[in-house]
Amino acid sequence: MPLTKSAHKALRQSKKRRVTNKAKMTELKSVIKDFKKMVAAGKVKEAKKQLDIAFKKLDKAAKINIIKKNKSSRLKSRLSLSLNKHSK
Repeated sequence: MPLTKSAHKALRQSKKRRVTNKAKMTELKSVIKDFKKMVAAGKVKEAKKQLDIAFKKLDKAAKINIIKKNKSSRLKSRLSLSLNKHSK
C-alpha cells in the first residue's frame, strides 16, 4: 500500500484510468471483430461503413495512448487489405 498522500492519490488515479482504458480497448476490439465478421460474410457495403468506424476508433485510441501509433497504422493497413481482398 502507498505510504504517502501523493502515492495514494496516484494509485486512485491509476485505478480509474485502468477502468476507462480497458473499456475503450474492449470497445475497439469489438468494432474490429464486427468488421471481420462482415468481411467474412461478404457484406462489403456494411463492412466499408464499419471500416470507417474502426479507423476512427483506432485513431482515437492512438491519440490518447491506449495503443501505439504504429500499431494503429498496422491494424488499419491489415483491415484495409482484408476488405480489398474479399471485395474482388
